[in-house]
Amino acid sequence: MFGLEALDLARMQFAFTISFHILFPAITIGLASYLAVLEGLWLKTHNDTYRDLYHFWSKIFAVNFGMGVVSGLVMAYQFGTNWSRFSDFAGSVTGPLLTYEVLTAFFLEAGFLGVMLFGWNKVGRNLHFFATVMVAIGTLISTFWILASNSWMQTPQGYEIVNGQVIPVDWLAVIFNPSFPYRLLHMSTAAFVATAFFVGSSAAWHLLRGKDNPAIRTMLSMAMWMALIVAPIQAVIGDFHGLNTLEHQPAKIAAIEGHWENVGDEPTPLILFGWPDMKAEKTKFAVEIPYLGSLILTHSLDKQVPALKEFPPEDRPNSTIVFWSFRIMVGLGFLMIFTGLWSLWLRKRDKLYTSRPFLYLALWMGPSGLIAILAGWFTTEIGRQPWVVYGLMRTADASSNHSFMQMSITLIMFVVVYFALFGAGLGYMMRLVRKGPKIDEGKETNDGGPGRKRTPARPLSAADDNGDNDHSPSLTKEI
Repeated sequence: MFGLEALDLARMQFAFTISFHILFPAITIGLASYLAVLEGLWLKTHNDTYRDLYHFWSKIFAVNFGMGVVSGLVMAYQFGTNWSRFSDFAGSVTGPLLTYEVLTAFFLEAGFLGVMLFGWNKVGRNLHFFATVMVAIGTLISTFWILASNSWMQTPQGYEIVNGQVIPVDWLAVIFNPSFPYRLLHMSTAAFVATAFFVGSSAAWHLLRGKDNPAIRTMLSMAMWMALIVAPIQAVIGDFHGLNTLEHQPAKIAAIEGHWENVGDEPTPLILFGWPDMKAEKTKFAVEIPYLGSLILTHSLDKQVPALKEFPPEDRPNSTIVFWSFRIMVGLGFLMIFTGLWSLWLRKRDKLYTSRPFLYLALWMGPSGLIAILAGWFTTEIGRQPWVVYGLMRTADASSNHSFMQMSITLIMFVVVYFALFGAGLGYMMRLVRKGPKIDEGKETNDGGPGRKRTPARPLSAADDNGDNDHSPSLTKEI
């Protein structure tokens, strides 16, 4: 059907499930650190605004964390069900790395998550803050191991192949493979940026609807400071990542650039826009800037970038897809930098919270970080093709022996269940965002805090339209 085979459906199923999953850890990483900062600021300044924001975002974090765990379990099972030959070939490397992630990161998060979410009036302030910090560290440790595994598949080293199986011989080389540092920094920073724009968009939504209070202003202010500082840093990290990819995966760079062949000794132009045609082996309707490709990718005006025709057709990634996914990611990155700079300009003129054009931009930029992460993931993973382990195992040799009918049924089931389950979860999370942080105006609230007279965060009852709030001593509405 439509020229698709069982292998294509297996790839589509994995891409669909991981596209859902990757969104939740990204926000989890950013929100965990954001919560640690909020609680730390509250403990230092005793400003109740930070406390109220902590309670607000901890509910959203809890819902997001739960959906991330559920969607992540599916990913682990797919390695055994749909990609058993890959697991047989490289499981001695990827299996232990994922096990380390569970033993170090997930257990750390799970151990302190209950204290963080439900221990607000059960433990002392310092212990509660410690729990929040441990959860934040756990999310970063999880990122470390997941990116180590994925990066090894991109740039494998520290192994031997014995009887058709990968055998690790140097775990430090396996973990700290050539692309790992760049991918770890790039993904972690992307999570912080995506969270910043998610938080900023939430604040803009409330300000545009006339809900203006210190908590909402603090949300927008912190988000825009993060965008202003971190978005340009992400661009620099991306540049170093590109240089590393050019060294170790030149075919991917050629596909990203839609660059088919070099002409003599001429420097490589940068193709801004066009349509790479894999059959015609050319980029149609190309809009080029001379020399700029060489300057960006090699940091010189005379070196050439490898071209797609230098690689056999069966070793070329799909340039049509990665050419545009990369440009979506970069384009959104420039918009993020622009948003941060505009926020600084408005801040200096005391118009950050009142400029409606800017607030509308901040609102619409809410999902930009997540879209950029998806575009970057498509670029990375499709650009690795046709290899599942770069240079060692082709994707076609990695899948399980399932029929087209089997893969069709399971793919349809995944689509239906995911949209129903996670659609409901996302809808509930957006409902929490629309409610906004609750503030006790006109009365003292300094008696609140860990170990004091406040109820714990209750993510499953937080969106109750009947007015349930964190300051009520009653737990009768607890679900």
